[in-house]
Amino acid sequence: MRMISWYTARVTTLSVYLDFKSPYAFIAKDPSFALEQDFGVEIDWQPLTLNIASYLGTARTDDRGKVVESNRSERQWAGVKYAYYDARRYASLRGLTLRGTQKIWDSSLAAIGFLWVRDQDPVAFRRYVDITFERFWRRELDIEDVAVIRGLLAEAGAEVADFEDWARTEGRALHDDLQERILNEGLFGVPTYVIDSEVYFGRQYLPRVRWHLGGRDGAPPDIAYDSNWSDG
Repeated sequence: MRMISWYTARVTTLSVYLDFKSPYAFIAKDPSFALEQDFGVEIDWQPLTLNIASYLGTARTDDRGKVVESNRSERQWAGVKYAYYDARRYASLRGLTLRGTQKIWDSSLAAIGFLWVRDQDPVAFRRYVDITFERFWRRELDIEDVAVIRGLLAEAGAEVADFEDWARTEGRALHDDLQERILNEGLFGVPTYVIDSEVYFGRQYLPRVRWHLGGRDGAPPDIAYDSNWSDG
């Protein structure tokens, strides 16, 4: 039986939802972690595993970027292409490498790793999130391989004994139940920020999130993308 951890015992004021296969979650990662340091809050980190295929279809490309399999409409392709263009535009401001994926990945196993290390140690958790996002968006990571996720957890400094068995059983059940609850709460995308039951969806709301955490002093800011947030 796993021990009750620092995470389950603490009181949180801010929940942040991420998915490793979202380019927008990737570029929001560092500004989101900075909220903990800048405002002294303890973030309730949650994995939200997106079902991208349900609304954008699926496709697969080869190493040269040629489409070898697709069931997307022209409208879906237009949406996908713009999303990557937009995400790269802001990733470049932060010096991040963001390469388009060659297929729609199932990120649930990486999310299970997220839950495992989140419940152990905040330093290892941050390290796991960092290296998983960074390598995935450099196309250096198979996030559907349980042995790969175990290796990332070990590299991040987490205890990994029994992880693979837990990931297939208790961890999978925990993840799937959590996704059902998240969807039932009306949350649908990443990054999402929830403060005092107020929901902010998208990185563009970070100025508003910071205003909210800062006590809502003055007029609320407009939504914006900003390259100057602290990395934490």
